[in-house]
Amino acid sequence: MWRAIVILGCLAAALAFSAAPEQVLVVVNRQSAVSQRIGQYYLHKRLIPQGNLVAIRVDPAEEISREDYQKQVERPIAEFLKKHHLEEQILYIVTTLGDPLKIAGNGAEMSNDAASVDSELAALYTRLNGGTVALPGGARNPFFHQISAEFVHPAFPLYMVTRLAGFDFADVQGMIDRALVARNAGKVVIDVRADNNTEGNTWLRRAAAQVPRERLVLDDSARVITGAKDVIAYAGWGSNDPDRKQRTLGFQWLPGAIVTEYVSTNARTFERPPAKWTLGTWKDPGTWFKGAPQTLSADYIHEGATGCSGHVYEPFLDLTPRPDILIPQYLAGRNLAQSYYASIPAISWQNVILGDPLCVLRK
Repeated sequence: MWRAIVILGCLAAALAFSAAPEQVLVVVNRQSAVSQRIGQYYLHKRLIPQGNLVAIRVDPAEEISREDYQKQVERPIAEFLKKHHLEEQILYIVTTLGDPLKIAGNGAEMSNDAASVDSELAALYTRLNGGTVALPGGARNPFFHQISAEFVHPAFPLYMVTRLAGFDFADVQGMIDRALVARNAGKVVIDVRADNNTEGNTWLRRAAAQVPRERLVLDDSARVITGAKDVIAYAGWGSNDPDRKQRTLGFQWLPGAIVTEYVSTNARTFERPPAKWTLGTWKDPGTWFKGAPQTLSADYIHEGATGCSGHVYEPFLDLTPRPDILIPQYLAGRNLAQSYYASIPAISWQNVILGDPLCVLRK
């Protein structure tokens, strides 16, 4: 009897954390061939209805003005949702490589009105329902730290927006294919900076404490973990670890593997760097690629990860994903989108989530 109750309880939790293809809206750009190719491939693989594809027409440059974002990205998506009466049904919006990535802004620090396109689209549900999302700065994410709640409208007034992007179509195709065969296996790698008095390190250690010991690889020293095998999740400081010098870590990633790191501009671009480019310093602009010397989220996807978080501009540590929420939620059966959104305090901000929102680690 007890075993039956446990099984039913696990089944109920899995259903609450799951999502259906008809709840996904896919955004492609008519001015980008790779965007359209990705959109069709994803629809086919996930059996998403063709009627859930919206095509915008906008310059495929990565950075866009806020005026152009509102006119050429947000407005046509909003009109599509209203025309087809999909405002409540759609829970997830998927953008693609070739859609604009970031909205240019003015100001500094928390007064900046810059944002990622995806994080701004997350606030569209509120706007469609007559609410306002103030600028500048981020807005509270209503799903933050919701570790057991079912994601439904209107209880949680947002769209969870993820992006299918990498250096090229092959990278994105690999990401989609790996998501379809993701399994709950392998190691969780957590790399703490050598200095032990930062809030980010506290979150990393809390994440480690929630992972079964036999599945955990934890380093609390100055050493940077490289060459790890059978990795299903990784959290660390990226290029903000002063001891990390190499661009990539040489991990062997399992299908479904996710990544998060405390890096300000790791989703600043999806252009492929020169093969010889590696991490640099802020003091030497000659070491920068696309405006920064920092790690790139796209490198993790290229190397074989299935999902990754990043930022287009400075998010500040407090508004980066919390690994102590993200990793336990994902291992517990949340889909990729819900796991990341439960871990991020703000929307209408700098965050980008790479991956198939429907990706779930199967037993």
